[in-house]
Amino acid sequence: MTFRRLAEYLQRLEETPLRNKMTQILSELFGEAKNREIGKICYLLLGRLAPLYQTIEFGLGERMIIRAIADGLYKEAATVTKKFKKSGDLGITVEQIKNISGFNKGKALSLNDVYEALMTIAIASGTGSQEQKIKKLGELIQEVDSLSARYIVRIPIGKLRLGFSDMTILDSLSFLINGTKKHRPVIERAYNLRADIGFIASVVKGEGIEKLEGIQPQVGTPILMARAERMSSSKEIIDKIGKGAIEAKYDGFRIQAHLKRNKKKGSNEFIKLYSRNLEDVTLMYPDIVEGLKQQIKADEAIIEGEAVAYNPNTGEYLPFQETVQRKRKYDIEAKAKEIPLKLFVFELLFKNRKSYINDWYEIRKKELKKTVGRGETILFAPEEVTDNPKRLEEIFQDAVSRGLEGVMAKKLDGVYRAGARDFSWIKFKRSYAGKLTDTIDAVVMGYDFGQGKRAGFGIGDFLIGVYDNQSDMFLTIAKIGTGLTDEEWRAIKVRSDKLKVNGKPLNYEVDKIMDCDIWIAPEIVVEIRADEITRSPVHTAGRIMGPSKSGSAIEVKEAGLALRFPRLEKFRDDKTPTDATTLKELKEMLKKQKKL
Repeated sequence: MTFRRLAEYLQRLEETPLRNKMTQILSELFGEAKNREIGKICYLLLGRLAPLYQTIEFGLGERMIIRAIADGLYKEAATVTKKFKKSGDLGITVEQIKNISGFNKGKALSLNDVYEALMTIAIASGTGSQEQKIKKLGELIQEVDSLSARYIVRIPIGKLRLGFSDMTILDSLSFLINGTKKHRPVIERAYNLRADIGFIASVVKGEGIEKLEGIQPQVGTPILMARAERMSSSKEIIDKIGKGAIEAKYDGFRIQAHLKRNKKKGSNEFIKLYSRNLEDVTLMYPDIVEGLKQQIKADEAIIEGEAVAYNPNTGEYLPFQETVQRKRKYDIEAKAKEIPLKLFVFELLFKNRKSYINDWYEIRKKELKKTVGRGETILFAPEEVTDNPKRLEEIFQDAVSRGLEGVMAKKLDGVYRAGARDFSWIKFKRSYAGKLTDTIDAVVMGYDFGQGKRAGFGIGDFLIGVYDNQSDMFLTIAKIGTGLTDEEWRAIKVRSDKLKVNGKPLNYEVDKIMDCDIWIAPEIVVEIRADEITRSPVHTAGRIMGPSKSGSAIEVKEAGLALRFPRLEKFRDDKTPTDATTLKELKEMLKKQKKL
């Protein structure tokens, strides 16, 4: 396949807001692609060159790409900048310049040729690497046609503007098989166990859906982490799961550790740490890596736990805001001494070629106890088994008194639901004033310019939404304009400005009244506390639209869901946008709220 052909598909995807149409277009693209191409296409569709867990980054900002366009098309950088300010899109900018400069046709480069060129740009490092990147990208821009150039320059800055996530790709792979979405559960299960969209697509295309049914975890490829349901009383929890294992809910960040020992070379272990959003964070946490080397008694293992910071002088565990300071790329060793971590492990998913995913919780925990040796860094998460609501309440109150978030109740015969949420795990968190007893993870969708004091920050309020995993869309639930410190306002402005897009993303459903001055790509996840969930005709989460009685217009038939008195708790950098609270969860939370 030529890259020009891929660009034509990308243009079709960009021009349609219809989810089903996107699925059909993608399935056509996958059908036309060769086996060796489909994996690369999937990465490129998501603005990447590799799976999320592989740290391959372009390291190219807008200024560097402007220089590459200028060099490749023999223009002044100031000329390119002027056109970019007018269009707000580097892809459109380079396309326009090529069309009026006689560079619009270009060579028929193959998809693989362009992919390899982009990979060369991304992995260039060392002295002079920035200039090499600019030079190579400029040459590539010069060689290709104008439409291809539009998408090539968008890929390094992650702004393909296609309006879908990996979930739509899974639907399209099912559609590729027989024109339906009925194979989605099998494909999604395999993806949850091996979170590499390119690998999954290559298996579907080259070997068939049957091959996916036997997919097992593999050390080095993260498993999408299981999620917990919510409940608000100990009696409700025991009624649901019966006898359960009760663990403290630590206020840290989730880590999935992958370890494999090289027997021939003795101590040369393969160790990788992955965050909830599949980021490789191994280099950030050398104390956890060392603890795993010393304490894990297995040739290979995949283990999950919660990393929590503690005060080395008092031994006291620190709140999330301090724990998250360990997430850094610089001064790592110094920070590790200042704020050391302990990893409370609570799940064994794979050990010595055996998957424990489908084993009961009791079996997984028993084997985990055998796997963790004595030490001070990797700690076995303590638990108590009970079917007594009163005892569960006592354990919960004790956890809260120690500054923890609450407790987790785990079904003894529950399996590990990779990438999914069910009642095998139930979180029971402390209650607050107001009817809403839990927080909501929301995605920041855009912001409005500030007035008065906040005019200096450049931001006055920001729009948040939840994720609808059925439609792969983000739906609004609130605009937040109060309750933030000056530092938080500045932080959210800086983060948002790195993600600005020219126009509302296609996967946002927003009422006109809630339009923003600045739209941003769905990447920032924030934890929000509110007093209650209410109904609002101007928010789109759960809103039902239909024809008016006269049939002459479309009107609100059922108001959407919104948050009353929302306020920012913290940024959740450990979560992806599709990890945000879903529309289904929000509806369940509303039902529970009504019972209070």
